[in-house]
Amino acid sequence: MTSSRTPLKPAASPIPSSGIELHAEPGHLIRRAHQLAVSTFHDTHGRQITPVQYALLRALQDEPGIDQVTLAQRVALDTSTTADIATRLEAKGWIVRELLARRQRALRLTPAGEAILAEMLPRVGPMYRQLLEPLDPAEQAEFLRLLRRFVQLNEAAARPDTKGKPEV
Repeated sequence: MTSSRTPLKPAASPIPSSGIELHAEPGHLIRRAHQLAVSTFHDTHGRQITPVQYALLRALQDEPGIDQVTLAQRVALDTSTTADIATRLEAKGWIVRELLARRQRALRLTPAGEAILAEMLPRVGPMYRQLLEPLDPAEQAEFLRLLRRFVQLNEAAARPDTKGKPEV
């Protein structure tokens, strides 16, 4: 038995072709959401570490000894920014950078870096639950699903080798 339904047309974009209000612009809303996330991060963890430094430490915890270029890819930063942040983390005594062949560097957490993460990690889940608390649990799940999809689809579009292969 075949369906007599006509195929659905894609929904029209909710973004008007002109005259969009600032507080309805996706870029503005994403920036505001980022500000809320950073503020919640600092309220929870203080200002001795930034969210980006935390991301680098977490990536090194997951993959000890990776090189700076791979680390930059893992946290979606350019290599020069990653190198600058790694220098700061090394100065704090949280990582060590070992020179490899071809001027690459392998990065590892120090015991002090492991300790700072051990102190932070128990507060991460509660911090994000607090950030998402205004949404009900189903909305939280949908919001996170859409954020992942948004990032993955835009990353795939930016890299020709992954076009059409988002992990959604």
